[in-house]
Amino acid sequence: MTRISTKLSFERLCSSILYLKRSRTPWIKTNDFEIGGDFKLDTIEPLLGSFKMAVNAAHVKQVFVHPVALFAIVDSYERRSEDAKRVVGTLLGTISNNFVEIKNCFTVPHVETQVEVAFDKEYASSMRELYKCASPSEEVVGWFATSNEVTGHSTLIHEYSAIECDNPIHLTVDTQLKTGRMSVKAYTSSPIGVPGGTMGTIFTPIPCQYKFYETELVAVKTFAKNKGGSKKPLSLLNSVGHISKSADVLLERLKDVLGYVNDVLNGLKPANNEIGQKLMTVVGSVPQMDPLQLEKMMNNNMQDLLMVLYLASLTKSQLAVATKLNSIL
Repeated sequence: MTRISTKLSFERLCSSILYLKRSRTPWIKTNDFEIGGDFKLDTIEPLLGSFKMAVNAAHVKQVFVHPVALFAIVDSYERRSEDAKRVVGTLLGTISNNFVEIKNCFTVPHVETQVEVAFDKEYASSMRELYKCASPSEEVVGWFATSNEVTGHSTLIHEYSAIECDNPIHLTVDTQLKTGRMSVKAYTSSPIGVPGGTMGTIFTPIPCQYKFYETELVAVKTFAKNKGGSKKPLSLLNSVGHISKSADVLLERLKDVLGYVNDVLNGLKPANNEIGQKLMTVVGSVPQMDPLQLEKMMNNNMQDLLMVLYLASLTKSQLAVATKLNSIL
């Protein structure tokens, strides 16, 4: 366990308390951020008035968070030690055109008190190397904390995270549901101060949005079925069930499209050129086939699928019988 900070001096405290939040203590709000303090407002205003706003804002436009990262954060919070108030860890993902995509993360053991923060740097390095071997395209993009706000110690951890990557993202996840829901917020930092004087850090919020792959969306929809807290286990659909459900969804969407087209033709809705162009693209991408030939092809594919299912079931039965015979003999 390596300590990354010492006791907070007054200068360090000034740097730590310049974080983005609307607190109960006096605060000053500008167009883009808020600066909070732990002492009287009349002592902050002259100090800020003498500062030259040397803000080196990060050029991150938006952050996209994948469900895998969120599930890992929530799971680590549920498995935390009894004396831990929150969980912190490293965010992994990709950066492209000033857009950050958080795809995965891992927790780093840490100890946090009122005066210092310490966490295991060796463990973090080992985990980073393991994840690099599994997903070479993913790199460190920042760090996360299970809290609904940026705290004074966030500055200290953010300084260490800045060593691992440039312009790290700070992600907060409200796992305690203090706001009534699990809010997820993303921040980027900028230094503020005068050369040779007290330096501070401003955490500026940036847009944060969820992003799903098709495979992730299937898992999210499955989990959403049990959002009422029911303890009844959910069963996954088999291959035929997925095909049937996809066909039903496709039919519903076709009905919506036909309803929209009929409303436009009858003058009930105004025509939209963009929608019309997309519909033409979809219709033009469908191969021109004879209905009987298309039906025959679909039946052949269905027969192939049923044959694969039958062979898989037969193989499973044979393995079960062989296991039973081996246990008897």
